[in-house]
Amino acid sequence: MNFISDGGMKMKTKKIALYAGTFDPITKGHFDIIERALKLVDKLTIAVAISQEKKTMFSLEERIAMIEKSTQHLQNLNVVGFETLTVDLAKEYKAQTLIRGLRSVTDFEYELQLGYLNSSLDEEIETIYLMSKLEHTFISSSAVRSLIKFNGKFQHLVPSEVQKIIGEKECI
Repeated sequence: MNFISDGGMKMKTKKIALYAGTFDPITKGHFDIIERALKLVDKLTIAVAISQEKKTMFSLEERIAMIEKSTQHLQNLNVVGFETLTVDLAKEYKAQTLIRGLRSVTDFEYELQLGYLNSSLDEEIETIYLMSKLEHTFISSSAVRSLIKFNGKFQHLVPSEVQKIIGEKECI
């Protein structure tokens, strides 16, 4: 924890981070980033984006439920939906750090640009990039959605709680 002096007294300040994405659906790769981020911060807010640009397979409520159910055993975590700039949401939740996952060089280029953009909007925001574990580098939500759409095997790519929610969805 960081300490801030307050007239001779030291007060603890919590390290609060925000992990934003569409999570359509949350994958084992996302889950790995969440678990590892929780080792670095005192509190983590998972922010589920309402995205008009992306035609999501799952509703905001379903995506939030998937994350809540698959992370219910974890401490110091909350899940929210949002439709605003990530840096504005970070301010709202008093997050000083943005967590981003990287799978490939292509991800790095995009995430680096996004990190610079966020920094230009709020100089106080830091971005931490966590590399995916090797076994998760090929997993993406879009790949999982394709497998679901074509009745392919996807269960090994998502947390078991997510499998149950997807299995209950009638249109799949």
